[in-house]
Amino acid sequence: MRIINIESVDDERVAAYVGLTEAQLRNRLEPEKGIFIAESPKVIDRALAAGREPVSLLVEEPWLDGMSDIFKRIDKRWGKNVPVYVSSPEQLKKLTGYRLHRGALAAMRRWKLPTVRELCKNARRIAVMENIVDHTNVGAIMRSAAALDVDAVLVTPSCGDPLYRRAARVSMGTVFQVPWTRIDAETLDVETENNDTCGSETSQDHGMVTLDNAKNNDTDVIDSVGNNSDKSFAGMNNRRDEREIQPNFDSDFRNRHTKEEDRKYWPIRGLRKLNDLGFTTVAMALTDDSISLDELTRRLDNETNEPDHIDKLALIFGTEGDGLAHRTIANTDLTVKIPMSNGVDSLNVAASSAVAFYATRVKQN
Repeated sequence: MRIINIESVDDERVAAYVGLTEAQLRNRLEPEKGIFIAESPKVIDRALAAGREPVSLLVEEPWLDGMSDIFKRIDKRWGKNVPVYVSSPEQLKKLTGYRLHRGALAAMRRWKLPTVRELCKNARRIAVMENIVDHTNVGAIMRSAAALDVDAVLVTPSCGDPLYRRAARVSMGTVFQVPWTRIDAETLDVETENNDTCGSETSQDHGMVTLDNAKNNDTDVIDSVGNNSDKSFAGMNNRRDEREIQPNFDSDFRNRHTKEEDRKYWPIRGLRKLNDLGFTTVAMALTDDSISLDELTRRLDNETNEPDHIDKLALIFGTEGDGLAHRTIANTDLTVKIPMSNGVDSLNVAASSAVAFYATRVKQN
């Protein structure tokens, strides 16, 4: 490794690490330069084990010796010219704007995400994160998916980035172990010549309905459940905690993913693709026709010749606060609730995903 001491926060060689606010990381660094930031030796180590290429590292001086094994791994695979920028903890805090978690960051190259078909080719159980904006929740769900043998994870267009620094750290690096992709035109195999017509596509084009049309014959599609959120989902906190929602997320993130783009590819196109691939789509939602999680597991575990047997399962979890969109709930095959006791009406989305992953795990014969 090339060990380079940094003496000034104005050093251009560490420009990628300067002021790593969420907006800068998400909108300026990652999309345009094709990198992500891995934080802590454990996360860096797991990223390297998954074959992710390092661009550079930024390390607090006291942690240098303890990272010798990581440096050797990089030298062996990517050569000895990857720079390691080193300074004191105090200086690096001035540089990044925060204290490094366990003393190390790495800038690493992003990779081409697989298509939904490729991702789900051999999968029996997958999870979908719909517009979940808290990166702590994104990371926690990825960690539970890895721990409880979920085969793959899909994220909708406006979902938080699984490679965001906090998400990857909370996942304990499992974001590099669980296969995942983002639902968009490329991963859904939408041909370029059809893109111009996607925006005008309606659910009726594919035999699907919206909750509004089905119940109210209303032509306006509502994307979130608003004040009725307490009746529209299970397994989440239906009282929005502003501390859990990333500041300025909507205004920043919509620079890349607009509501119009969301509607092109999710839920109608995405759900149709999952059905085409043989998945039973399940909205984790509290509605009048929700079945219990126990009933879902019965259908998973019964004989394959039973009429209600479920073989391939896609569990869909909604955003903090509002829960799943109306159109998602209306167009999934089933809605499922987690029974609650003691007057508790819901769980945080990360907690509910862990419960659902464990309950629906594939039983070994």
